[in-house]
Amino acid sequence: SEEHMQEMKDIRDKYDPYGGRAIGSREMLDSKVAEYGGEMLYINKSSTFPMWATEYSRDEGLRKYWDEFSPPYHKDGAGPLHKGQPATMYNRNQDSHARENVVRWFDYWHERPGTGKRVSSGGVNIVFSDTNTHYRGEENYRRSGETDAMRIPKDGYFAHQVMWDGWVETENPRTHIMGHWNYEEGVTKDIMIVSNGEAVELFINGESKGRGEQSHRFLFMFKNISFQPGSIKAVSYNAEGKQESEAQKTTAGKPEALRLTVINHPNGMKADGHDLALVEVEVVDAQGNRCPTALDMVNFTMDGPAEWRGGIAQGPDNHILAQNLPVEGGVNRVLVRSTTKAGKIKLKAAAEGLKAAAVQIKTNPVKVNDGLASVLPGDNLPSYLERGPTPQGQSYVVTRNAVAIVKATAGANQDKAAHSFDENELSNWSNDGKLSTGWIMYELERPAKVSEVTMKMNSWRNRSYPIVIELDGKEVFRGNTDRTLGYVTLKLTPHTGKQLVIRLTGANIDGDAFGIVEITGQIEPSGEGSTAKGTLGITEIEVYETAESLTSAAQ
Repeated sequence: SEEHMQEMKDIRDKYDPYGGRAIGSREMLDSKVAEYGGEMLYINKSSTFPMWATEYSRDEGLRKYWDEFSPPYHKDGAGPLHKGQPATMYNRNQDSHARENVVRWFDYWHERPGTGKRVSSGGVNIVFSDTNTHYRGEENYRRSGETDAMRIPKDGYFAHQVMWDGWVETENPRTHIMGHWNYEEGVTKDIMIVSNGEAVELFINGESKGRGEQSHRFLFMFKNISFQPGSIKAVSYNAEGKQESEAQKTTAGKPEALRLTVINHPNGMKADGHDLALVEVEVVDAQGNRCPTALDMVNFTMDGPAEWRGGIAQGPDNHILAQNLPVEGGVNRVLVRSTTKAGKIKLKAAAEGLKAAAVQIKTNPVKVNDGLASVLPGDNLPSYLERGPTPQGQSYVVTRNAVAIVKATAGANQDKAAHSFDENELSNWSNDGKLSTGWIMYELERPAKVSEVTMKMNSWRNRSYPIVIELDGKEVFRGNTDRTLGYVTLKLTPHTGKQLVIRLTGANIDGDAFGIVEITGQIEPSGEGSTAKGTLGITEIEVYETAESLTSAAQ
């Protein structure tokens, strides 16, 4: 409530007046007290109030499952129902999961700062690493993370690294090849590349396979690529055709050995009974390359002053605390915890048919007075400050300009026509369900060369509207609106005018386009709905001209 939010702000201001922390909550789309808002899953926009998605992507995928062509050959989406509903999006393979991350993020990126007065401030994925919170997929824990539970990156991690490399616009060229390059002979599959370049070219063993089909800004698809042992390389280019970035993967040889790598505090492991060392185990070939399709069972033995905490993998009880667990995609990690006795921990890993590996971890004594340590666990850990402070000036590029609407006339429910451009996503306009009244006319603040219309339709995820758009009597668009998780942008035939009319041309096309099911088993409502097939309903509408159009008009 507004009262509770004000109470929370008062507590913050009393105890942390200079912390610079904004306070808000999920929903609160029309709050006068909260300092930010935004729905879970859906896209919200504002010109004055930061709106960001508190969970923009919730699909799940096991890191073990690369794709349908790699061991253990999991069929994408295969798994049991969730609360009686299909759960394909919660049983994805890595390639499908990462692609969905790109597709979902694009919807928010498209409405980023610089694209008008009303913008989205982005979103969070909530689950960065797989976790034992509620789940919807086949495993008994949630696998929505960009990394697995042991912080081993999935393809989705690298996809976000490409898309999020900057404050608003991407600032550093990056390219990532989804998957691996260790397929079986005869495999032909689609190759997906995530890149912030304007174009991407694919090479197999140095031979060009042409440029990829771009979608959702960052995704580049290469159809029917046949596997050939050797190398796969993706090269990105900017708008002028200059090479910007590249990524390459090579075919690993036959699995030969295990490799152990210790990850711990830069100053070493403390013998305080709490400190942990993360130990990575890999299956590698004779040259030390990780074998990306290996699923070998690894048996660990440990000696010394430490407690075994183990890791996680698909199998009985998720192999929790077990000293034998498999690698997945050629890699896994385990944890060992120190005791209060300093010494040397010896860890050995063995697997059938592979050369064993061993590491030694030294734990350092910790000074204790009356049961209290003299140093904090985080002392001397490096801070990541390379990104620097939030830019003082504009950190985005203006790509289009909003043209204000000053008046609306509708075929029905005239008293609510202004609700379609009042910057309140909790209000809307719709006609009375009759095709003959399914129109609304907007008067713009000035004649403008209009190139796009962006709308949040009523029932945005469940209903498509066949419409025609006219500007000063000239038809500039005819087609069906897409069902979305928020806003749909329609590209118009550019034309200069002042009166814009949107008219329904046929019956609505209904049906949920996403099938996203809540943990309760319910589907989240998407605005006000109507069963009448002659309904035109608009929650918010924005009219745009290109940035160049406004510049030309001012000269």
